Amino acid sequence: MQDVPNANRKEHRTSDAPHRVWERHLSLIARIAVATVAILWVLWGQDWHELAGVFRNLSPWYFGLSLVVFAAAQVIIAVRWWLLLRAQSIHIEVSAAVRLFYLGLFYNNVMPGAVGGDLLKAWYVTKHTEKRLEGALSVFVDRTVGLAGTLVLAIFTYLTFVRGRIAVGTGGAGHLAPYRGVILWVGAAVGAVFVGLLVHPASRARLAQTAKRAWSRGVSLLRRVRDAVVVYCSKPWTLLWALVLTLIAQSVVIVAFWLLGRDLGVEAGLTHYFVVFPIMWVVGAIPISIAGLGITEAGTVGLFVSLVAATPEKVLALAFCQRFVWVLASLPGGLVHLLGAHLPQREISVDGQEPTN
Repeated sequence: MQDVPNANRKEHRTSDAPHRVWERHLSLIARIAVATVAILWVLWGQDWHELAGVFRNLSPWYFGLSLVVFAAAQVIIAVRWWLLLRAQSIHIEVSAAVRLFYLGLFYNNVMPGAVGGDLLKAWYVTKHTEKRLEGALSVFVDRTVGLAGTLVLAIFTYLTFVRGRIAVGTGGAGHLAPYRGVILWVGAAVGAVFVGLLVHPASRARLAQTAKRAWSRGVSLLRRVRDAVVVYCSKPWTLLWALVLTLIAQSVVIVAFWLLGRDLGVEAGLTHYFVVFPIMWVVGAIPISIAGLGITEAGTVGLFVSLVAATPEKVLALAFCQRFVWVLASLPGGLVHLLGAHLPQREISVDGQEPTN
């Protein structure tokens, strides 16, 4: 009699599998649509001749410096994750943490899909430890610490150096004016699709089921977060070091992009970069687009144009350079996957058999 409930649960999971696959595909399609609209929006009305001229004047040395600094900063952030793993008594080598981090970076920036880099990193770290739940939770905590540190950096810079000391440029409203009609049409289209889904009985039932499942997962996630918070709060020095590493890594990257922006002719001070870039990094981390594609670029252009009346084409060139740096610096993660370096290296005995404990 006990086998019947187990069979029913297995049958229920099997019947739910197509719905979950459909939800992942629908989410991916929606994020691709958002990225496409955002890219078209930011490209609309640009002076292509001026944009091409900006790229022609780009110094490869400044671009290379940004690439090297960003790649080095990712190693620092990987060390931050390694510290958080040790807080959970998960002792893996620093090199293994760096390889797994670059694997996640590759799938986030180069091959974004239905399964993100953070999920892959969380999955493969469980191959290196028996504490699978704690290892997976460390990825979430690492991302939370990173976003919190980025926000702290932006807020501190704004309150200390920027607030009340800049004149808001007049170029922002003029730059956005041609897009008002597009915004209205996109908003109307999204609203019409949503209303259509609510009216259709099958779609309404599926939306309700999706919302119920999302709520259930959210409650489960909150419980896991609570358990992780208890562990990490008992080790405040680890959290402090994680925050310090975040500020160091983000700061050197922002300085490198500031130098690159100066080479491109973006007329903005370093303090503006410490406000705009962290804000857009946080916004780009929201999973409404493909790796923040389009959202980050459009937001960067809009903020710089509004704050300092910078030339839109020069800021757009800077935003695209940032995207190129992200992609190029993430390529080693693909090599990590191809070589199998993300998997734990087990000792092999002389006769070719794995040792038994």
